[in-house]
Amino acid sequence: MERELLHIINQIAEIEKKATKSENESIMRHVDRIKSHLEEAGYKYLIPLGERFDETRTDCTANIVGDATKNLIITNVVKPIIIQEDQGYHIILQKGNVIAESI
Repeated sequence: MERELLHIINQIAEIEKKATKSENESIMRHVDRIKSHLEEAGYKYLIPLGERFDETRTDCTANIVGDATKNLIITNVVKPIIIQEDQGYHIILQKGNVIAESI
């Protein structure tokens, strides 16, 4: 069951990324509702686009574009970070898979 849920959450995250790019408010309303239901069930996903990345970050694995390894910013999210909240604890079910570039 958990594996199937991860696949569903990955697809929702992909829809959110595409709806954000096209600025489609109608689709975003539906995505927000789905995210709300997921959070009620104890799950959430994060799309860390635009966030800093360094080697100490444990919630993502990155493919680094270019030669520089300092001042890295996440420029693309292939898979989101998926977290389960259970009795106050946060469990990473899936690390984010991202692309990072130097700014």
